[in-house]
Amino acid sequence: MKLSFNYKHVDSHKPAEAEVERHVGKLEKLLQSYSPDLIQLHGVFSKTPRTDENSCTLNLSLPSGTLHATGIGATVRTSCKKAFSDLEAQVKKHQAKLRKDYEWRRKRPLPSAEALS
Repeated sequence: MKLSFNYKHVDSHKPAEAEVERHVGKLEKLLQSYSPDLIQLHGVFSKTPRTDENSCTLNLSLPSGTLHATGIGATVRTSCKKAFSDLEAQVKKHQAKLRKDYEWRRKRPLPSAEALS
């Protein structure tokens, strides 16, 4: 996986880098079916000076599509955590669509008249 991160008005990079490493490990487990050099993750950490909010924006480029996620929080770690959890949910949903899980879902049988009485 190719990683690139930018920091805009963020004081320290250490907490963000530690959180990114942890979440990238989780993402790599989900994306084992793809070739590692075809996956690109681009992230931007920024701080809004007026509201003192930290935001983390992630773009994940896969061979089958591009996913975007944004997390906003009081600290860099919380914004990173929110963005990565949103991205993981999107990856799971994207892979389910690619596998066509909706076609394999079992239909519940209709209740018969005997069972209702």
